[in-house]
Amino acid sequence: MKFIRENLVVGFMLFALFLGAGNIIFPPLLGQQAGEHILIAMAGFLITGVGLPLIGVITVAKSGGDLHELSSKVNPLFGIIFTSVIYLSIGPFFAIPRTAAVSYEIGIKAPFLSKSLAESPLPLFITTLIFFAITLYLAFNPTKIVDRIGKILTPALLLIILALAVKSVLTPLGPIGEAQGGYQTSPFFESFVQGYLTMDVLAALVFGIVIVQALNGRGLTEKAEQIKVIIFSGVVAALGLAFVYVSLAYIGVTSTSVIGFHSDGGVIIAEATKALFGKAGSFILAATIILACLTTAVGLLSANASFFNKLFPRISYQFFLIVFTLLSLGIANFGLESIISYSLPVLLAVYPIAIVLMLLALFANYFQHSSLVYGLPLVVTAAISIYDGIKTMGFEINLYENILSHLPLYEQSIGWLIPAFVATGIAWMIHNVKNKYRNA
Repeated sequence: MKFIRENLVVGFMLFALFLGAGNIIFPPLLGQQAGEHILIAMAGFLITGVGLPLIGVITVAKSGGDLHELSSKVNPLFGIIFTSVIYLSIGPFFAIPRTAAVSYEIGIKAPFLSKSLAESPLPLFITTLIFFAITLYLAFNPTKIVDRIGKILTPALLLIILALAVKSVLTPLGPIGEAQGGYQTSPFFESFVQGYLTMDVLAALVFGIVIVQALNGRGLTEKAEQIKVIIFSGVVAALGLAFVYVSLAYIGVTSTSVIGFHSDGGVIIAEATKALFGKAGSFILAATIILACLTTAVGLLSANASFFNKLFPRISYQFFLIVFTLLSLGIANFGLESIISYSLPVLLAVYPIAIVLMLLALFANYFQHSSLVYGLPLVVTAAISIYDGIKTMGFEINLYENILSHLPLYEQSIGWLIPAFVATGIAWMIHNVKNKYRNA
Protein backbone atom coordinates (compact mmCIF):
# COMPACT_ATOMS: atom_id res chain seq x y z
CA MET A 1 0.00 0.00 0.00
CA LYS A 2 2.85 2.38 0.77
CA PHE A 3 4.28 1.83 -2.73
CA ILE A 4 0.88 2.61 -4.27
CA ARG A 5 0.36 5.76 -2.19
CA GLU A 6 3.84 7.11 -2.92
CA ASN A 7 3.73 6.48 -6.66
CA LEU A 8 0.08 7.05 -7.53
CA VAL A 9 0.89 10.71 -8.15
CA VAL A 10 3.47 9.66 -10.78
CA GLY A 11 0.78 7.59 -12.48
CA PHE A 12 -1.56 10.59 -12.45
CA MET A 13 1.19 12.70 -13.96
CA LEU A 14 1.76 10.21 -16.79
CA PHE A 15 -1.99 9.99 -17.42
CA ALA A 16 -2.21 13.78 -17.64
CA LEU A 17 0.76 13.94 -20.01
CA PHE A 18 -0.91 11.46 -22.36
CA LEU A 19 -4.36 13.02 -22.25
CA GLY A 20 -4.30 15.74 -24.89
CA ALA A 21 -7.11 17.31 -26.84
CA GLY A 22 -6.98 14.63 -29.53
CA ASN A 23 -7.75 12.02 -26.90
CA ILE A 24 -10.92 13.90 -26.02
CA ILE A 25 -12.00 14.67 -29.59
CA PHE A 26 -11.57 11.29 -31.30
CA PRO A 27 -13.58 8.95 -28.97
CA PRO A 28 -16.94 10.75 -29.40
CA LEU A 29 -16.37 10.81 -33.17
CA LEU A 30 -15.68 7.09 -33.06
CA GLY A 31 -18.84 6.58 -31.01
CA GLN A 32 -21.04 8.36 -33.54
CA GLN A 33 -19.55 6.53 -36.50
CA ALA A 34 -19.37 3.07 -34.89
CA GLY A 35 -23.03 3.02 -33.82
CA GLU A 36 -24.25 -0.47 -33.05
CA HIS A 37 -20.71 -1.81 -33.60
CA ILE A 38 -19.36 0.27 -30.72
CA LEU A 39 -18.05 -2.67 -28.66
CA ILE A 40 -15.84 -4.17 -31.36
CA ALA A 41 -14.79 -0.69 -32.47
CA MET A 42 -13.72 0.22 -28.94
CA ALA A 43 -11.66 -2.97 -28.79
CA GLY A 44 -9.62 -1.86 -31.82
CA PHE A 45 -9.27 1.70 -30.55
CA LEU A 46 -8.19 0.61 -27.07
CA ILE A 47 -5.40 -1.54 -28.56
CA THR A 48 -3.73 1.37 -30.35
CA GLY A 49 -4.91 4.09 -27.96
CA VAL A 50 -4.15 2.34 -24.66
CA GLY A 51 -2.46 -1.06 -25.08
CA LEU A 52 0.39 -0.03 -27.37
CA PRO A 53 1.22 3.14 -25.40
CA LEU A 54 1.42 1.04 -22.23
CA ILE A 55 3.82 -1.34 -23.97
CA GLY A 56 5.77 1.71 -25.12
CA VAL A 57 6.12 2.99 -21.55
CA ILE A 58 7.34 -0.42 -20.37
CA THR A 59 9.78 -0.76 -23.28
CA VAL A 60 11.33 2.66 -22.75
CA ALA A 61 11.50 2.05 -18.98
CA LYS A 62 13.59 -1.07 -19.59
CA SER A 63 16.01 1.01 -21.66
CA GLY A 64 16.38 3.61 -18.92
CA GLY A 65 13.87 6.05 -20.39
CA ASP A 66 16.12 6.80 -23.35
CA LEU A 67 14.60 6.39 -26.84
CA HIS A 68 17.94 7.36 -28.42
CA GLU A 69 19.73 4.50 -26.69
CA LEU A 70 16.94 2.12 -27.64
CA SER A 71 16.86 3.04 -31.34
CA SER A 72 20.68 3.15 -31.58
CA LYS A 73 20.70 -0.62 -31.08
CA VAL A 74 19.42 -0.84 -34.63
CA ASN A 75 22.15 1.45 -35.99
CA PRO A 76 23.81 4.56 -34.48
CA LEU A 77 22.82 6.79 -37.42
CA PHE A 78 19.27 5.43 -37.37
CA GLY A 79 19.19 6.15 -33.65
CA ILE A 80 19.99 9.84 -34.10
CA ILE A 81 17.75 10.42 -37.14
CA PHE A 82 14.73 8.42 -35.97
CA THR A 83 14.81 9.77 -32.43
CA SER A 84 15.15 13.36 -33.64
CA VAL A 85 12.22 12.91 -36.05
CA ILE A 86 10.04 11.43 -33.29
CA TYR A 87 10.87 14.17 -30.81
CA LEU A 88 10.34 16.99 -33.29
CA SER A 89 7.10 15.41 -34.58
CA ILE A 90 5.64 14.93 -31.12
CA GLY A 91 7.17 18.25 -30.10
CA PRO A 92 7.52 21.74 -31.62
CA PHE A 93 6.66 20.86 -35.23
CA PHE A 94 3.29 19.14 -34.78
CA ALA A 95 1.96 17.98 -31.42
CA ILE A 96 2.83 20.92 -29.16
CA PRO A 97 1.45 23.58 -31.55
CA ARG A 98 -1.65 21.40 -31.97
CA THR A 99 -2.32 21.49 -28.22
CA ALA A 100 -2.42 25.28 -28.25
CA ALA A 101 -4.43 25.49 -31.48
CA VAL A 102 -7.02 23.01 -30.20
CA SER A 103 -7.24 24.88 -26.90
CA TYR A 104 -8.14 27.99 -28.85
CA GLU A 105 -10.50 26.38 -31.37
CA ILE A 106 -12.57 24.35 -28.92
CA GLY A 107 -11.86 25.89 -25.55
CA ILE A 108 -12.07 29.57 -26.55
CA LYS A 109 -13.26 30.24 -30.11
CA ALA A 110 -16.23 27.87 -30.39
CA PRO A 111 -17.98 28.64 -27.10
CA PHE A 112 -17.04 32.27 -26.40
CA LEU A 113 -16.13 34.30 -29.51
CA SER A 114 -18.48 36.03 -31.92
CA LYS A 115 -18.12 35.25 -35.63
CA SER A 116 -16.47 38.60 -36.42
CA LEU A 117 -13.98 38.33 -33.56
CA ALA A 118 -13.19 34.70 -34.40
CA GLU A 119 -12.06 35.74 -37.89
CA SER A 120 -9.36 37.99 -36.45
CA PRO A 121 -5.88 36.48 -35.86
CA LEU A 122 -5.50 38.44 -32.60
CA PRO A 123 -7.53 36.13 -30.30
CA LEU A 124 -5.52 33.12 -31.50
CA PHE A 125 -2.24 34.92 -30.85
CA ILE A 126 -3.27 36.08 -27.36
CA THR A 127 -4.56 32.62 -26.42
CA THR A 128 -1.44 30.81 -27.62
CA LEU A 129 0.84 33.39 -26.00
CA ILE A 130 -0.78 32.85 -22.59
CA PHE A 131 -0.91 29.09 -23.16
CA PHE A 132 2.81 28.82 -23.89
CA ALA A 133 3.79 31.19 -21.09
CA ILE A 134 2.13 28.81 -18.61
CA THR A 135 3.62 25.79 -20.37
CA LEU A 136 7.13 27.24 -20.22
CA TYR A 137 6.77 28.05 -16.51
CA LEU A 138 5.65 24.51 -15.64
CA ALA A 139 8.36 22.86 -17.76
CA PHE A 140 11.26 25.03 -16.60
CA ASN A 141 12.10 22.73 -13.69
CA PRO A 142 11.37 19.11 -14.72
CA THR A 143 11.89 17.75 -11.20
CA LYS A 144 8.78 19.67 -10.04
CA ILE A 145 6.49 18.44 -12.82
CA VAL A 146 5.20 15.57 -10.66
CA ASP A 147 3.98 17.96 -7.96
CA ARG A 148 2.59 20.60 -10.33
CA ILE A 149 0.77 18.24 -12.66
CA GLY A 150 0.18 15.11 -10.60
CA LYS A 151 -1.19 16.91 -7.55
CA ILE A 152 -2.99 19.91 -9.04
CA LEU A 153 -3.99 19.68 -12.69
CA THR A 154 -4.79 15.97 -12.98
CA PRO A 155 -7.41 15.77 -10.20
CA ALA A 156 -9.19 18.79 -11.71
CA LEU A 157 -9.11 17.21 -15.15
CA LEU A 158 -10.45 13.90 -13.84
CA LEU A 159 -13.30 15.60 -12.00
CA ILE A 160 -14.43 17.38 -15.17
CA ILE A 161 -14.39 14.21 -17.27
CA LEU A 162 -16.07 12.27 -14.45
CA ALA A 163 -18.88 14.84 -14.43
CA LEU A 164 -19.42 14.35 -18.16
CA ALA A 165 -19.36 10.56 -17.82
CA VAL A 166 -21.78 10.37 -14.87
CA LYS A 167 -24.23 12.82 -16.42
CA SER A 168 -24.24 10.93 -19.74
CA VAL A 169 -25.00 7.64 -17.97
CA LEU A 170 -27.70 9.01 -15.64
CA THR A 171 -29.43 10.98 -18.40
CA PRO A 172 -28.40 9.50 -21.78
CA LEU A 173 -28.79 11.80 -24.75
CA GLY A 174 -30.61 9.15 -26.78
CA PRO A 175 -30.46 5.61 -28.20
CA ILE A 176 -27.41 4.13 -29.90
CA GLY A 177 -27.16 5.30 -33.51
CA GLU A 178 -26.32 3.43 -36.70
CA ALA A 179 -22.81 2.63 -37.95
CA GLN A 180 -21.34 4.88 -40.64
CA GLY A 181 -18.67 4.51 -43.34
CA GLY A 182 -15.93 1.98 -42.72
CA TYR A 183 -17.46 1.04 -39.37
CA GLN A 184 -20.27 -0.73 -41.21
CA THR A 185 -17.97 -3.39 -42.70
CA SER A 186 -14.75 -3.43 -40.64
CA PRO A 187 -15.26 -1.61 -37.34
CA PHE A 188 -12.27 -3.23 -35.62
CA PHE A 189 -9.65 -2.25 -38.21
CA GLU A 190 -11.24 1.15 -38.80
CA SER A 191 -10.95 2.03 -35.11
CA PHE A 192 -7.51 0.41 -34.86
CA VAL A 193 -6.19 2.95 -37.37
CA GLN A 194 -8.12 5.79 -35.73
CA GLY A 195 -6.10 5.08 -32.60
CA TYR A 196 -3.03 6.35 -34.49
CA LEU A 197 -4.49 9.85 -34.34
CA THR A 198 -3.95 10.06 -30.59
CA MET A 199 -0.18 9.84 -31.29
CA ASP A 200 0.17 8.18 -27.90
CA VAL A 201 2.63 5.51 -29.04
CA LEU A 202 5.01 8.28 -30.10
CA ALA A 203 4.31 10.08 -26.84
CA ALA A 204 5.05 6.92 -24.84
CA LEU A 205 8.50 6.75 -26.42
CA VAL A 206 9.37 10.30 -25.35
CA PHE A 207 7.63 10.57 -21.97
CA GLY A 208 9.97 7.97 -20.48
CA ILE A 209 12.73 10.52 -20.06
CA VAL A 210 10.35 12.93 -18.27
CA ILE A 211 9.38 10.24 -15.76
CA VAL A 212 13.01 9.20 -15.19
CA GLN A 213 14.02 12.80 -14.52
CA ALA A 214 11.10 13.26 -12.15
CA LEU A 215 12.08 10.11 -10.25
CA ASN A 216 15.71 11.24 -10.10
CA GLY A 217 14.50 14.52 -8.64
CA ARG A 218 12.70 12.57 -5.91
CA GLY A 219 15.90 10.68 -5.08
CA LEU A 220 14.87 7.41 -6.74
CA THR A 221 17.92 6.65 -8.91
CA GLU A 222 18.17 2.83 -8.83
CA LYS A 223 17.20 1.49 -12.27
CA ALA A 224 15.33 -1.58 -11.01
CA GLU A 225 13.16 0.56 -8.72
CA GLN A 226 12.62 3.12 -11.48
CA ILE A 227 11.38 0.41 -13.85
CA LYS A 228 8.95 -0.85 -11.21
CA VAL A 229 7.55 2.65 -10.61
CA ILE A 230 7.31 3.44 -14.34
CA ILE A 231 5.44 0.20 -15.08
CA PHE A 232 3.03 0.91 -12.22
CA SER A 233 2.56 4.46 -13.51
CA GLY A 234 1.93 3.12 -17.01
CA VAL A 235 -0.84 0.86 -15.72
CA VAL A 236 -2.45 3.78 -13.85
CA ALA A 237 -2.27 5.96 -16.97
CA ALA A 238 -3.67 3.17 -19.17
CA LEU A 239 -6.64 2.64 -16.86
CA GLY A 240 -7.29 6.38 -16.84
CA LEU A 241 -7.15 6.61 -20.62
CA ALA A 242 -9.45 3.61 -21.02
CA PHE A 243 -12.00 5.23 -18.69
CA VAL A 244 -11.88 8.49 -20.66
CA TYR A 245 -12.17 6.77 -24.05
CA VAL A 246 -15.09 4.55 -23.08
CA SER A 247 -16.94 7.44 -21.40
CA LEU A 248 -16.55 9.84 -24.30
CA ALA A 249 -17.32 7.17 -26.89
CA TYR A 250 -20.54 6.44 -25.00
CA ILE A 251 -21.44 10.12 -25.20
CA GLY A 252 -20.83 10.00 -28.94
CA VAL A 253 -22.76 6.81 -29.62
CA THR A 254 -25.86 8.11 -27.80
CA SER A 255 -25.75 11.66 -29.19
CA THR A 256 -26.88 11.20 -32.80
CA SER A 257 -30.63 11.60 -32.27
CA VAL A 258 -30.10 14.87 -30.39
CA ILE A 259 -27.27 16.67 -32.21
CA GLY A 260 -27.13 14.79 -35.54
CA PHE A 261 -24.07 13.39 -37.31
CA HIS A 262 -20.86 15.45 -37.43
CA SER A 263 -17.46 14.78 -38.98
CA ASP A 264 -15.66 16.86 -36.34
CA GLY A 265 -15.20 15.28 -32.92
CA GLY A 266 -14.82 18.72 -31.39
CA VAL A 267 -18.27 19.73 -32.59
CA ILE A 268 -19.74 16.46 -31.27
CA ILE A 269 -18.34 16.87 -27.77
CA ALA A 270 -19.23 20.59 -27.74
CA GLU A 271 -22.85 20.02 -28.76
CA ALA A 272 -23.22 16.97 -26.52
CA THR A 273 -21.84 18.88 -23.54
CA LYS A 274 -24.30 21.71 -24.14
CA ALA A 275 -27.14 19.20 -24.34
CA LEU A 276 -26.04 17.56 -21.09
CA PHE A 277 -25.23 20.66 -19.03
CA GLY A 278 -26.84 23.60 -20.83
CA LYS A 279 -24.91 26.89 -20.69
CA ALA A 280 -22.56 25.50 -18.07
CA GLY A 281 -21.47 22.90 -20.63
CA SER A 282 -19.38 25.43 -22.53
CA PHE A 283 -17.35 26.23 -19.43
CA ILE A 284 -16.90 22.54 -18.58
CA LEU A 285 -15.73 21.73 -22.10
CA ALA A 286 -13.36 24.71 -22.25
CA ALA A 287 -11.77 23.75 -18.92
CA THR A 288 -11.39 20.11 -19.99
CA ILE A 289 -9.76 20.93 -23.32
CA ILE A 290 -7.39 23.56 -21.96
CA LEU A 291 -6.25 21.44 -18.99
CA ALA A 292 -5.73 18.39 -21.20
CA CYS A 293 -3.75 20.36 -23.76
CA LEU A 294 -1.69 22.17 -21.16
CA THR A 295 -0.55 19.05 -19.34
CA THR A 296 0.38 17.34 -22.59
CA ALA A 297 2.29 20.38 -23.86
CA VAL A 298 4.30 20.55 -20.62
CA GLY A 299 5.38 16.93 -20.90
CA LEU A 300 6.26 17.13 -24.59
CA LEU A 301 8.18 20.38 -24.19
CA SER A 302 10.18 19.02 -21.26
CA ALA A 303 10.93 15.75 -23.08
CA ASN A 304 12.14 17.55 -26.21
CA ALA A 305 14.38 19.95 -24.30
CA SER A 306 15.84 17.06 -22.28
CA PHE A 307 16.63 14.99 -25.37
CA PHE A 308 18.32 17.74 -27.36
CA ASN A 309 20.20 18.93 -24.27
CA LYS A 310 21.61 15.41 -23.99
CA LEU A 311 22.40 15.35 -27.72
CA PHE A 312 24.06 18.79 -27.52
CA PRO A 313 25.20 19.08 -23.87
CA ARG A 314 26.88 22.46 -24.38
CA ILE A 315 23.43 23.99 -24.98
CA SER A 316 21.34 24.21 -21.80
CA TYR A 317 17.99 22.58 -21.14
CA GLN A 318 16.48 26.01 -20.47
CA PHE A 319 17.68 27.34 -23.83
CA PHE A 320 15.98 24.50 -25.69
CA LEU A 321 12.82 25.09 -23.68
CA ILE A 322 12.68 28.72 -24.79
CA VAL A 323 13.51 27.97 -28.45
CA PHE A 324 10.95 25.17 -28.73
CA THR A 325 8.33 27.29 -26.97
CA LEU A 326 8.82 30.15 -29.43
CA LEU A 327 8.81 27.76 -32.39
CA SER A 328 5.61 26.11 -31.15
CA LEU A 329 4.02 29.52 -30.63
CA GLY A 330 4.79 30.50 -34.22
CA ILE A 331 3.49 27.28 -35.76
CA ALA A 332 0.35 27.28 -33.58
CA ASN A 333 -0.68 30.58 -35.12
CA PHE A 334 -0.99 28.97 -38.56
CA GLY A 335 -4.18 27.40 -37.18
CA LEU A 336 -5.36 23.90 -36.37
CA GLU A 337 -6.37 22.90 -39.90
CA SER A 338 -2.94 23.73 -41.34
CA ILE A 339 -1.12 21.90 -38.54
CA ILE A 340 -3.14 18.72 -39.07
CA SER A 341 -2.75 18.80 -42.85
CA TYR A 342 1.04 19.00 -42.90
CA SER A 343 1.53 16.61 -39.96
CA LEU A 344 -0.54 13.75 -41.40
CA PRO A 345 2.02 12.49 -43.97
CA VAL A 346 4.76 12.38 -41.33
CA LEU A 347 2.47 10.60 -38.89
CA LEU A 348 1.54 7.92 -41.42
CA ALA A 349 5.22 7.38 -42.22
CA VAL A 350 6.72 7.15 -38.74
CA TYR A 351 3.93 5.64 -36.61
CA PRO A 352 4.21 2.04 -37.96
CA ILE A 353 8.02 2.22 -37.69
CA ALA A 354 7.68 3.27 -34.05
CA ILE A 355 5.26 0.42 -33.30
CA VAL A 356 7.52 -2.22 -34.87
CA LEU A 357 10.64 -0.87 -33.11
CA MET A 358 8.81 -0.84 -29.79
CA LEU A 359 7.59 -4.43 -30.11
CA LEU A 360 10.98 -5.69 -31.26
CA ALA A 361 12.71 -3.99 -28.34
CA LEU A 362 10.30 -5.61 -25.90
CA PHE A 363 11.46 -9.09 -27.00
CA ALA A 364 15.06 -8.15 -27.85
CA ASN A 365 16.56 -10.54 -25.28
CA TYR A 366 15.33 -13.44 -27.40
CA PHE A 367 17.53 -12.36 -30.33
CA GLN A 368 20.37 -10.70 -28.37
CA HIS A 369 19.57 -7.25 -29.79
CA SER A 370 20.70 -8.39 -33.25
CA SER A 371 20.89 -5.51 -35.74
CA LEU A 372 19.60 -7.88 -38.43
CA VAL A 373 16.45 -8.77 -36.49
CA TYR A 374 15.88 -5.10 -35.76
CA GLY A 375 16.81 -3.88 -39.22
CA LEU A 376 14.97 -6.13 -41.69
CA PRO A 377 11.45 -5.67 -40.23
CA LEU A 378 12.04 -1.93 -39.89
CA VAL A 379 13.20 -1.60 -43.50
CA VAL A 380 10.16 -3.54 -44.73
CA THR A 381 7.82 -1.48 -42.57
CA ALA A 382 9.40 1.79 -43.68
CA ALA A 383 9.11 0.80 -47.36
CA ILE A 384 5.33 0.65 -46.92
CA SER A 385 4.63 3.33 -44.33
CA ILE A 386 6.79 6.04 -45.91
CA TYR A 387 4.98 5.47 -49.20
CA ASP A 388 1.66 5.86 -47.34
CA GLY A 389 2.88 9.24 -46.15
CA ILE A 390 4.05 10.28 -49.61
CA LYS A 391 0.75 9.15 -51.15
CA THR A 392 -1.12 11.35 -48.69
CA MET A 393 0.79 14.32 -50.07
CA GLY A 394 -0.65 13.57 -53.53
CA PHE A 395 2.29 11.68 -55.03
CA GLU A 396 1.46 8.17 -56.23
CA ILE A 397 3.73 5.65 -57.99
CA ASN A 398 1.43 3.41 -60.01
CA LEU A 399 3.70 0.36 -60.19
CA TYR A 400 4.50 0.49 -56.49
CA GLU A 401 0.85 1.09 -55.62
CA ASN A 402 -0.18 -1.98 -57.67
CA ILE A 403 2.32 -4.13 -55.78
CA LEU A 404 1.32 -2.90 -52.33
CA SER A 405 -2.38 -3.23 -53.08
CA HIS A 406 -2.00 -7.03 -52.98
CA LEU A 407 -0.82 -6.96 -49.36
CA PRO A 408 -3.22 -8.26 -46.68
CA LEU A 409 -5.00 -5.43 -44.81
CA TYR A 410 -3.68 -2.81 -47.24
CA GLU A 411 -7.18 -1.45 -47.79
CA GLN A 412 -7.50 -1.09 -44.00
CA SER A 413 -4.31 1.08 -43.98
CA ILE A 414 -2.23 -1.46 -42.07
CA GLY A 415 -0.62 -3.22 -45.00
CA TRP A 416 2.73 -3.05 -43.17
CA LEU A 417 1.60 -5.41 -40.39
CA ILE A 418 1.92 -8.87 -42.00
CA PRO A 419 5.15 -8.07 -43.93
CA ALA A 420 6.71 -6.82 -40.67
CA PHE A 421 5.87 -10.11 -38.92
CA VAL A 422 7.18 -12.16 -41.85
CA ALA A 423 10.40 -10.13 -42.01
CA THR A 424 10.89 -10.59 -38.26
CA GLY A 425 10.54 -14.37 -38.62
CA ILE A 426 13.02 -14.51 -41.52
CA ALA A 427 15.56 -12.30 -39.74
CA TRP A 428 15.23 -14.34 -36.53
CA MET A 429 15.84 -17.62 -38.39
CA ILE A 430 18.91 -16.18 -40.14
CA HIS A 431 20.19 -14.93 -36.79
CA ASN A 432 19.77 -18.39 -35.23
CA VAL A 433 21.53 -20.10 -38.15
CA LYS A 434 24.46 -17.68 -37.87
CA ASN A 435 24.72 -18.33 -34.14
CA LYS A 436 24.58 -22.09 -34.69
CA TYR A 437 27.49 -22.06 -37.18
CA ARG A 438 29.41 -19.53 -35.09
CA ASN A 439 29.17 -21.76 -32.01
CA ALA A 440 29.80 -25.02 -33.90
